[in-house]
Amino acid sequence: MEDTSFLAPLLLTIGGLVIGALLKSLLRHTRIPYTVGLFAVGLLVGLLNRYGIFNFWSDLSEGVNSVANINPDLILYLFLPILIFDAAYELNLHIFKKTLANATLLAVPGLIICMLLTGTLLIGIAHIVPGFESWTWGLALMFGALISATDPVAVVALLHELKTSKRFSTLVDAESLLNDGTGIVCFMLFFGTYAATGGSSSSPVMEFIQVVSISTLLGFLLARLVIWFITRINSEEMIQNSAVILSAYLTFIVSQYYLGVSGVIALLVFGLTVTYVGKPRLKPQVNNFMEHFWELLTYIANTLIFILVGIVIAQKVNFTWGALGILILIYICLNLFRFAMIMLLYPLMKRMGYGLSKRESVILTWGGLRGALGMTLALMVSYTPAIPEDVRSQVLFFTAGIVTLTLCVNATTTRWLLNKLGLINIPSARIILENKIQQTIRENSEKYLERLEKRDALEGTNWEKVRHYIFPKPQEVTHTAGTHAMLTEVRLRVLDREKALCHQLYDEGIISQSTFRRLMNSLDELYDHDGTYPLDNRLSIFRFCNRTALLNSLRKEPYLHNLMSFYFRKRIALIYDLGRGFIILQKEDLKFLDELKNSDLLNEQSIVNTLKEEINQNIKAMSELIDSLAINFPRAYKHALTLKSIRMLLSNERRTIKQMESNGVISEKDAEGLLEKVDERTDELNTFRYTIPGTILRRLFRKSSKEL
Repeated sequence: MEDTSFLAPLLLTIGGLVIGALLKSLLRHTRIPYTVGLFAVGLLVGLLNRYGIFNFWSDLSEGVNSVANINPDLILYLFLPILIFDAAYELNLHIFKKTLANATLLAVPGLIICMLLTGTLLIGIAHIVPGFESWTWGLALMFGALISATDPVAVVALLHELKTSKRFSTLVDAESLLNDGTGIVCFMLFFGTYAATGGSSSSPVMEFIQVVSISTLLGFLLARLVIWFITRINSEEMIQNSAVILSAYLTFIVSQYYLGVSGVIALLVFGLTVTYVGKPRLKPQVNNFMEHFWELLTYIANTLIFILVGIVIAQKVNFTWGALGILILIYICLNLFRFAMIMLLYPLMKRMGYGLSKRESVILTWGGLRGALGMTLALMVSYTPAIPEDVRSQVLFFTAGIVTLTLCVNATTTRWLLNKLGLINIPSARIILENKIQQTIRENSEKYLERLEKRDALEGTNWEKVRHYIFPKPQEVTHTAGTHAMLTEVRLRVLDREKALCHQLYDEGIISQSTFRRLMNSLDELYDHDGTYPLDNRLSIFRFCNRTALLNSLRKEPYLHNLMSFYFRKRIALIYDLGRGFIILQKEDLKFLDELKNSDLLNEQSIVNTLKEEINQNIKAMSELIDSLAINFPRAYKHALTLKSIRMLLSNERRTIKQMESNGVISEKDAEGLLEKVDERTDELNTFRYTIPGTILRRLFRKSSKEL
C-alpha cells in the first residue's frame, strides 16, 4: 500500500495558507492585527484537537499532533533565515545607519539588562514560591535571554499601515533584528553551559564577544564573495537570483550549525552587505524579482509561524491557576523591566541618530512583543532531558503565556495608544493637499461621465447606477495650514517625484550605479529634515563634485597633470554623469511644479516661486561646475561625453525593444534575448578599467627621485 503519511503536513501547510488568505481578507477592515488573528486560529485548532473534536478525522488529528511536536530546529533553520534576510534586504539603509546606535543600545546592553532583571525575578520566585526549587541562576538567565528578545511583527505592520514615522518604525524593526542575534547568543551561552555540556571554563563575556565577532566577519566575507560572483555573471538573471537566495540559507546553516556561532548575526550582516554593496550592482529586474520573492516568502513564513505557535501552545502547555498567577506577575514585570531599561538608556538615545521622544519611548516599551523566536527556544528547552522536567514545563508555559499576552493585549491596544499619544496625527498641509487631489479626481471623473452620457453608443445605460461608482466626494477640510507648512509638504512631494524619476533613469540605463546611489543619498539627507531644508541644500553632491577643485589646484605640475588627466578620467566621468543626472532631475522638478500649478493643486504662487528659485540655483551651480570640467580637464571631459553618449545609445535601444514588445511586434521571450544583448554591452561599459601608461609613471618616478 502506498505511504501517504507525507500528505498530512503538506495538506496542513496548504490549509494554513488558505486560512491565512481568508483571514487577511476578513480582517482588512478591522483593527485586529493579521498576525494576532492567525495566532488565535492556531490556538483554536490546537484546543479543538486537544479535546478530541478532530478524532472523527484521524489524518487531521495526526497532522495537528505532528505540528505540535515539530522539531524546533525546523523553525529555526527554515523560517528564521527568511524573516531575517527579508528585513535586512528591505531596510532603508540611510535611515538604518542613523538609527543603528539606538537600535544597538536596545539590542545589546538593553537586552542584557532585561535578561539580568528577569533572571533575578525568577530566582526571587524560586526562593518564595513552592515548586520552583529547581531553578538556578544559569537557568533563570537562560529564560531571561529567550524571553527578552522582541518580535514586533504586528506592531511594525501597524506602524506602516498608519503611516507613522519611518524613522521610528525602522528603529523598532532594527532593534528586533539585532536583539534576535543577541538573544540567541546569550541563550546559547547558558543553554549550552548549564543544560547540555554541564559546564564551561570560558568566560561568558569573552565567548559572547568571540561569537559576535566571528559571525559578523563570516557574514561580511560570504556577502562579498556572493557579490563578486554575481557581478561576474551579470548577464544571467536566474543565476543571480539563485545565488542570493541559496547563499542566504547557506550563511545561516554554516554559521549556526557547522561553526556554532550566531546564524542570525551572520545573516543580518550578510543581508545588509548585499543590500548596501550588491543591490546597486544588480540589474533592476533582478532587484524587482528579489523584492517580490522575499515579500512572498515572508508572508508565507509569518502565516505559518503564528498558526504553528498557536497550535503548539494549545497542545503542549499545561494550565494551572497557580502558574497563571506567576505568569501574570512575570508579564507585568517584563513590561516594567523594558520600561526601566528604556528610561535608563533614554538620556543617550534622545541625543543619538534621529533621537527619541518620550511618546515614542512609551510605544517602544509597549510594542516589545514576543513571538516565534521565544517559542522556538522554549521548545528547544522542553526537548532537553538534562534540564529538570519541572523547569522545562515552566519555561514552556511562561514563554507561551508571555507570547499570548503580548500578542492579545499589547498588539491589539497599540493603535489606541498611538492615537492617544498623538503619533498618528497627519499634518494639516498634507490633509489639505490630499483633499485637493481627491477633489481633482472626482471633478475629472464627473466631466468624463458627462461626455459618456452624450455618446449615442451608450444610449440606454442606467446612468444613476454608473454615477454610484464615481470617486467618493472628499470630506470637507476644516484644517488650515500656513505658507511655511504648505511649502514643507510640497517639498516632500517634489522629493518623492525626484526619487521615482531617479529609479526610472537608473532602470533605463541613463545614469550609472554610482550616480544613482549618490543621488538617492542626497534625497535621503533632505528627507531627514522633513521638508524644512531648501531643495538647493545638496551638500553631499556638491561636496563630491567639488573635489575637482583639488585636482585643478595640481594642474600647474605638468607630470601630475598628465597623470591625473588619465588616472582620474573615470572619476571625472563619474562627476560629469552625476552632474548631468542631477540637472535632469531638477528640470523635471520644474515641470512637476508647473503641473501642480496648472492642475490647481498648488494655488499659492509664492510657494511655486520659492521652490523654482531653489531648483534653478541647483541647475546654475551644477552647470558652472560641469563647464569648469570642460575647461580644466578637456581630455577627461571628452571621455565623459563619450561614455554618456554610449549610455544614451544603449538606453534608446532598450526603450525601442520594450516598445516593440508592447506593440506586439516581438514576443516577451524574444525581447528578453534582445535586452540581454544590450545588457552585455552595458556590463562591458560598467566594468571597463583604465591603466596608466608606463611612460608617465617612469617620468614621474624619475622626477621625484631627482627632487629627493
